Amino acid sequence: MNLQQYFPVLLFILVATGIGFALIGAGSLLGPRRPDAEKLSPYECGFETFDDARMRFDIRYYLVAILFILFDLEIAFLFPWAMAQGAVGLVGFWTVMVFLAVLTVGFIYEWKKGALDWE
Repeated sequence: MNLQQYFPVLLFILVATGIGFALIGAGSLLGPRRPDAEKLSPYECGFETFDDARMRFDIRYYLVAILFILFDLEIAFLFPWAMAQGAVGLVGFWTVMVFLAVLTVGFIYEWKKGALDWE
C-alpha cells in the first residue's frame, strides 16, 4: 500500500484544522465584547443555579438522555448497513426493518406514556 494515496486526506485534515482555527481566531478578535450578568451566569439545564450538589433532579432529564443515546446508537448501527446494503441482500434488509420496527414501537410507547412531555 502506498502512503501517497492518503495525502489528500492529510491535506483535507490540515486545511480544515487551519480554517477552523482561523475562524475561531477571527471571531475572538473581531467579535463584540459586552459581558453582562446574564452572559456570565452558568447555564444549568434550564433552571436556576443552586448551591447544594445533592439537589434532586427531575427523572425526565435522565429519560431524555437515555432516549437520545438509544436513538443515536440506532443511527450508528444503520450506517454500516447502508454502506453494505447491496451485499446483505433481502435477509439483511428485513433484519434492519425488524430492528427499526422494534425501536419505533418503543418510541411510540414512550411518546404515548408522556415521557417526552415537559408539562
